[in-house]
Amino acid sequence: MTTHAQPAARNGTPPWRRAALGANLLGSDGRLGITIFEEVTALARKHAAINLGQGFPDEDGPREILDAARSAIADGANQYAPGQGLAVLRHAIAAHQERFYGLAVDPQTEVIVSTGATEAIAAAILAFAGPGDEVLTFEPFYDSYGAVIGLSGATHTTAPLRAPDFQPDAAALEAAFSDRTRIVVVNNPHNPTGSVFSRSSLELIVRLAERHGAVIVTDEVYEHLTFGVQHLPVATLPGAAERTLTISSAGKTFSVTGWKVGWLSGPADLVSQVRTVKTFLTYTSGTPFQGAVALGLGLPDAFFSSAAATLRKKRDLLGEGLRAAGFEVFEPEGTFFTMVDAAPLGIDDATDLARRLPELIGVAAIPVAMFCHEDGAERTRSMLRFAFCKRFDVIEEGARRLGTLRARV
Repeated sequence: MTTHAQPAARNGTPPWRRAALGANLLGSDGRLGITIFEEVTALARKHAAINLGQGFPDEDGPREILDAARSAIADGANQYAPGQGLAVLRHAIAAHQERFYGLAVDPQTEVIVSTGATEAIAAAILAFAGPGDEVLTFEPFYDSYGAVIGLSGATHTTAPLRAPDFQPDAAALEAAFSDRTRIVVVNNPHNPTGSVFSRSSLELIVRLAERHGAVIVTDEVYEHLTFGVQHLPVATLPGAAERTLTISSAGKTFSVTGWKVGWLSGPADLVSQVRTVKTFLTYTSGTPFQGAVALGLGLPDAFFSSAAATLRKKRDLLGEGLRAAGFEVFEPEGTFFTMVDAAPLGIDDATDLARRLPELIGVAAIPVAMFCHEDGAERTRSMLRFAFCKRFDVIEEGARRLGTLRARV
């Protein structure tokens, strides 16, 4: 089993360059590029393609929470919220954790509201990792992890998630840990693979983190969007609570990605340390949205189950089109995304294919290699990620266009 480590940049490298390197934004010539998301989105616009690349919904969330946000603005909730977040949302987060997972969280000392999950993850990494430390993620990994780890000056190490099930491999995971591992980031349900980690995998992560004295930072933004499997928060496992920071957000669950309202919960001492960093990133944000999200977290169970069921139908519809295109399809257990392998089409460079698809058939996707370091990029060279968080009519048309691919390549 092998793991891949990307060393922290040499002393004297500007922080922006470390962040760019971590997010795969530097070309082979060292020049700064744009994210693959920006590139593919621009190509989609140019060719009037259906954008199944970026993971944002094209439908608004529940009317109740949209109306609550409008009312909050009209009622004057337009100034700074407390740095920790509005009390109504912190209490709603604590109630949500108890309601769905049986986790007892003190809203006064164990919860902070952030500018999306992205800020909470960044604040946690910057709070606990620096030069000489290692931050472990699974690979493929969401690109912001690499950027923030690079910014921190720590070394980004990875453990591979391999097809077809994309579950952590025990031997590779154990090899990826070391006594320098300060943080392990657990994105579950996992973007981009769509896998939901098994209980045994999560228990192994907890044991290894305990052995090496690492903090567990979880990214659980797709917690309510699983298909036939139950999401299991790491913090509920024996021995995990005292070292786990649980992060989630409203964007995916309620289809309000533009609101950028997230949260972090965990042991009071760890939360207060993260808050120290978070305070000087944004201090606070989204005042009129926070109360609306609190309302959303209290919606009936039927809302959450219905959202997942609808998304599952969209997954299945897109999957039909992807199979008709000739891809090997890895059916996801959660998230907004389906990963495919283009190798059955005789294509081994999915990045090149992603750049051609918008003009070729009018559909856009993201190459999985962009979520990897060099070794992982080679392993996933022929793989693409498609998003199915779109309207049914959009997915139907995207599936139809995908069905023409086999004849065009």
